[in-house]
Amino acid sequence: MPLKIEDYAMIGDGQSAALVGRNGSIDWLCWPRFDSDACFAALLGREEHGCWMIAPEGRVSASTRAYLGNTLVLATEFTTPAGTVRMVDFMPIRRGESSAIIRIVSGLAGTVAMRSELKLRFNYGSIAPWLSEKDGAIVGTVGPDLVAIRSDIALTCNKETISTCFDVHAGERISFTLQYGPSNGPLPPPLDVDRLLTDTKAWWLSWISQFDRTTEWPEFVKRSLIILKALTYFPTGGIVAAPTASLPERPGGSWNWDYRYCWLRDATFMMSAFLNAGFTNEARDWLQWLFRAVAGTPDRIRIAYRIDGGRRLEEWQADWLPGYGGARPVRIGNRAASQRQLDIFGELLDSSHLAEHSGLKPDEWELEIEQRLVLHVMKIWRQPDQGLWESRSAAKHYVYSKVMAWVAVDRFLTLANAKSNCPAELKKKLHKLRDEMHREICRRGFSQKRNSFVKHYHSCQLDASLLLLPLVGFLPVDDPRMAGTIAAIEAELTEGGLVRRYKASRFGREEGVFIACSCWLADCLVLQGRHDDARRLISRIIALANDVGLLSEEYHLRQGQLLGNMPQALSHLALVNSILGLSGPVLQRGAP
Repeated sequence: MPLKIEDYAMIGDGQSAALVGRNGSIDWLCWPRFDSDACFAALLGREEHGCWMIAPEGRVSASTRAYLGNTLVLATEFTTPAGTVRMVDFMPIRRGESSAIIRIVSGLAGTVAMRSELKLRFNYGSIAPWLSEKDGAIVGTVGPDLVAIRSDIALTCNKETISTCFDVHAGERISFTLQYGPSNGPLPPPLDVDRLLTDTKAWWLSWISQFDRTTEWPEFVKRSLIILKALTYFPTGGIVAAPTASLPERPGGSWNWDYRYCWLRDATFMMSAFLNAGFTNEARDWLQWLFRAVAGTPDRIRIAYRIDGGRRLEEWQADWLPGYGGARPVRIGNRAASQRQLDIFGELLDSSHLAEHSGLKPDEWELEIEQRLVLHVMKIWRQPDQGLWESRSAAKHYVYSKVMAWVAVDRFLTLANAKSNCPAELKKKLHKLRDEMHREICRRGFSQKRNSFVKHYHSCQLDASLLLLPLVGFLPVDDPRMAGTIAAIEAELTEGGLVRRYKASRFGREEGVFIACSCWLADCLVLQGRHDDARRLISRIIALANDVGLLSEEYHLRQGQLLGNMPQALSHLALVNSILGLSGPVLQRGAP
């Protein structure tokens, strides 16, 4: 029986991340980058697909875990009939090519019999490395990859597994280090475990100390910001949607996607979260990553990129993996990256607008890209697309997509009015187009019968993405059409006070409520002046987080568990924006 998704915590080093189960097993790790092949893939299969378990050998009567203050250093305590031990897991902030996981086992009371069992399996659990002993380490090599494990105690190789059994007495401490490096390079040298633990805690505490806003739920905001920073690829500033792949959105279903990439759609959400929290360097790095990825070819823009800005995300299936909880297929890569999704143009130009509004000055080449983007929107905005939720069925005229195309034109005009290098004739055309787009969306995307905007032109379906319309400034929240839309979503798409993306179709097997959508409803409630309702909703959302403050993409109310990739950047940044918005004042996306 696999662990629940909420049973995992994350550690990371600014270039990769690992998921640690509450049972002491690291079941997911991609090395050397977030989007590299996994060398621990038990999360999507079984132990033989790669994991590293350190845990008591006998019965565990209780276990607790927590991050050490506002850091990404995880401490887990196991209580057994014979005593209590604490295990500290962390990844030192990456310097150079070498990356490491450090695990420290300390005796707190009595004597506890422990076991460490390491199964390295590269290529998503399919290939065991060649193991050998060298300079006091056991070294695994396969292709370009080299991994070395060292410990204070003797380790044994047995049939592609590295293991040891040991007793930990009260006051005793035993450390393990697992290091990655290129196989054609030198063996990574031994690590100073104590110094790295001190340095890693200090690094995270120093970084989060920049957040000094007075707000409700400050500790949860800090934890979410730490998670967002940990999902950032430090060398480029790109931020992955999640560190995992193929965790299902439906229990046992086939909606299993790879999220270890950077989505342009998250651009403005990310910008506003970092800017409102006071992290201007992170916002600047993210914006520069965005424009480098888009380059000068808006007609060939993709909705998602690799963490270095690369474009190839070919999707394939790891058929040898049984999937999390039997959810198959296990997909690696994401072919949705090549879809047409009109909303990303609005997200990019809205990000530029937010950056300038906050005092971040763009480079000259960014100004040129902005103009190319809006010229491309002029040509394609009437075309159907796959929508915010990346539908793999026929393209439609999604209302949110059209609204974000309108946002692209609106924000460019705002930016252009502050600049002297935009041709007057172009601005005149864009003013006319903006009005035309607004009229068409209101005519074809609003249902008089429902008194609500709808999912796509001339449909009767609701969609939670419509909650974003007042947030991006398309219509004021007190416009009767917008008020009707919010009321309809509250009446038809909420369950247990939380919001679904769209109408549930299969009882018990449907996807969960969508955490970010619930945050968007809270934002609308704040705009409506319903602050107490918003506060109750935010409290409900925070209660969905696991014991160490992590959120996945969705929550299944009937099964009472998290669903989807974990932790999910969109969930955390949406909640940061909602909490800061309730505290106010903040940068608003639709503000003039």
